[in-house]
Parts: sequence; C-alpha cells; structure tokens
Amino acid sequence: MDIRIQSLKFNADKKLIEFIEKKLSKLPKFNDQIINAEVVLSLLPEPDNKNVKIMLNIPGNDLLVERNADKFEDATVDCVAVLKDLLVKVKEKKREV
Repeated sequence: MDIRIQSLKFNADKKLIEFIEKKLSKLPKFNDQIINAEVVLSLLPEPDNKNVKIMLNIPGNDLLVERNADKFEDATVDCVAVLKDLLVKVKEKKREV
C-alpha cells in the first residue's frame, strides 16, 4: 500500500510520519484491496486544533475519515479505528454479493 502524507502550513517531524505509517500499515489486515492512502495534516484555529484527514482508495470506493484532536497522534488513532470498521463493512458487503 502506497502512503502519501501531506502537512499543510507546517513541517511534520519524522516521528509523526513514522507513527502514521505504522498505524496505516495495519489496515490491509482488514481489507487487502487498499490501493493507496492519502493523509492530510493541518492546523486549525479552534481549541482541538490538530486535524487529520485520511482517504483510502479501494476498488469501487474511496473511504474518507476526518478527525480533530489536541494531538495529531490522537486524531490518527481515531481515524484508523473508524477506517477499520468501514473496511470490514465493505469487505462483508462484497462477500454478500
């Protein structure tokens, strides 16, 4: 799976990038048809000012999840948890057909 990480208006440090790649590398266990993942990190002016947007490209679908938190790591963990559930649902629907 190809992972592209983009940080808007700041430079993401190496630790953060490695953390995101590690979390995303676990997703193919739930659906092995993932083509690539696009991650956009941005800062917001609100109290929960760290925003993570993850888009997974799979055949027939694009899954998009966006979360805000105090830390990029927390938002990433939330996004990955939601994506796991979505990937399982997509896989089950394909089995039923």
